[in-house]
Amino acid sequence: MVNNDLPTRNCREGLVHSTRNLAFWTGAWLLTTALMTFGAKLLWPGNNTLSFITIALNLAAGAAMILANIRHLRVQDELERKLFLDAAAITLGVGLVAGIAWQFYGNLPSSPVQPQISHLILLMGGTFLVSLVVAMRRLR
Repeated sequence: MVNNDLPTRNCREGLVHSTRNLAFWTGAWLLTTALMTFGAKLLWPGNNTLSFITIALNLAAGAAMILANIRHLRVQDELERKLFLDAAAITLGVGLVAGIAWQFYGNLPSSPVQPQISHLILLMGGTFLVSLVVAMRRLR
C-alpha cells in the first residue's frame, strides 16, 4: 500500500522547521536591536567600539532574518505565499505612505512629537499581522 500522506507530511514538517528558523532569526534581530539601542545608552555610554560591534551583530542577524524569510517563502504552498506576499505589499505601502507623512508632521515647528523609527516599525509590524489575519479569515 502506498502512503500518499508522505509528501504532504514532509511539506508540513519543512514549513514548521522554516517557521521556527524564521522565528529564531527574528528574535535574534530583535534582541540585537534592543542591545544596540539600550546598550549604548545604559551599559556602555561613550564606548564606540562596543557600539560598532553591536551594529555589526544587528546587521548580521538582520541579514540572517532576511535569508530565513526567503527560505520560508520557498517552502510555502501557493496560497500561503500569496497571502504572505499580499500582506507584505500592504505593509510596504502603509509604511512608505505613513512614514513620509509622519516624518513631515514631525518636522513642523508646532509638532509636539519627534518621529522615531520605532514608531514606523510598530506600525509596519501591526499592519503585517492584521493584513495576514484578515486575509486568512477571508478564506474560511
